[in-house]
Amino acid sequence: MAASAKDLAERQRSVLARLIAAVEPANCERLAKALLDEFQSIGRIWSAAPEALRRILGDVSPVVALIIGARDAALETMAGDLRGIAIDPFSPELRRYLISSMGSLADETLRILFLDSSRRLIADERLQQGTLSQLAVYPRTIFRRALEHNAAGIILVHNHPSGDPSPSEDDVAATQHLDQIGRSLDIQIVDHIVVTAAYAHHIMSRDAISGKAPASSSMTLRAPEPPGGDLDIALANAKTAMHRRLLRQQLIGSPELFGDPAWEMLTDLFIHECEGKDLSISSLCVTPSIPMSSALRLAQKLCDVGILRRVPDPFDGRRSIIKLEPAVFHRLRAYFGAGSD
Repeated sequence: MAASAKDLAERQRSVLARLIAAVEPANCERLAKALLDEFQSIGRIWSAAPEALRRILGDVSPVVALIIGARDAALETMAGDLRGIAIDPFSPELRRYLISSMGSLADETLRILFLDSSRRLIADERLQQGTLSQLAVYPRTIFRRALEHNAAGIILVHNHPSGDPSPSEDDVAATQHLDQIGRSLDIQIVDHIVVTAAYAHHIMSRDAISGKAPASSSMTLRAPEPPGGDLDIALANAKTAMHRRLLRQQLIGSPELFGDPAWEMLTDLFIHECEGKDLSISSLCVTPSIPMSSALRLAQKLCDVGILRRVPDPFDGRRSIIKLEPAVFHRLRAYFGAGSD
C-alpha cells in the first residue's frame, strides 16, 4: 500500500508538471511539487481559490490562470452532459461533476440544483458556505431562489472536507426540515447528496430513478378498487391531511408532542403510490417528526406486522423500495375517499 501511495503521488506530480510546462517549462517540476506539498492532491488544487494559488505561485504567475482555465473547461464539459436531460441523482455523470467541482473544497459548502417539472436542470448555484447546521436557520434563501426559478424540485448537495461521506445528525435534521417546508410550497426535495473527494452519499432520494413505477409487473401490484371509490378524491384528501399536519407543526411547533409517526409514514406512502412514484426506505423515514434511527425501527415494525413490505429496487441494488401491502392500500383509499383527517 505504501508503494501504491508513492506511485499515485508520483503520477499526480508528473501530470501536473506536464500541464504547467505549457507556460512555465523551466520551473514545471518545482512548481508542481510546491503545489502538491501545499494541497496534497490535484483534486484540492483544482478546488483551490485563486488567492490560495497565488500565495504559492506568486501574484503574476501564468500558472494560476492556466489552472483556473483548465478547471473551468473541464467542469463546463461535465456540466454540459447534464443540460437538456432529466437529472438522475444516481447517474455517474452527476456524481463525477459534483465530486470534481466541490468534493475537495476545504470548507463545507452548500450547492443547489434547481429542476423543472421534468427534472431538467434550470440552474446550479452555490448558496451557503460553513456548517450544514446553518441550513435550518436559512431555508428562506433556498426556497426564495427556487420560487424565483419556478423550480418544481431541488437537489441539495454539500461536501464533507473530512473525507467521511456519512451524514451527521445535523445533516439529517436539516434535510427533514427542508423537506417539510418544500412540501408546503409544492417543491420536491429530490435528493440530498454528501460528496467528498472520492465518494457520494445519498441522504434521501424520492423516486430518484425515473419518476415512474417500475415496469416489472411483480413490482406494481395494485389494490382492488373499492365500490364507487375515486382515487383522485382519496389522493386529494390525503394531500390535504399531510398539508394540515405541516401547517400544525409550523404554527404550533413541538412536533414530537403532536406527531403521529406511523400514520404520517402511511399517509406519505399512500400519496406516493397513488401518484405512481416509488419511495425508498430512507426517504420514507424523513417524513415523521422523529429521529431517523427511530423512524427506521418503526418502519421495520410496520413491515413485521404486515402493513408495509420491502422490495428490491430493480435499478439500484443498494436501495430497497417500501410498499404498502395491497390490502392496506385498499383500506387507506377507502379511508381518505371518505374525507381528510
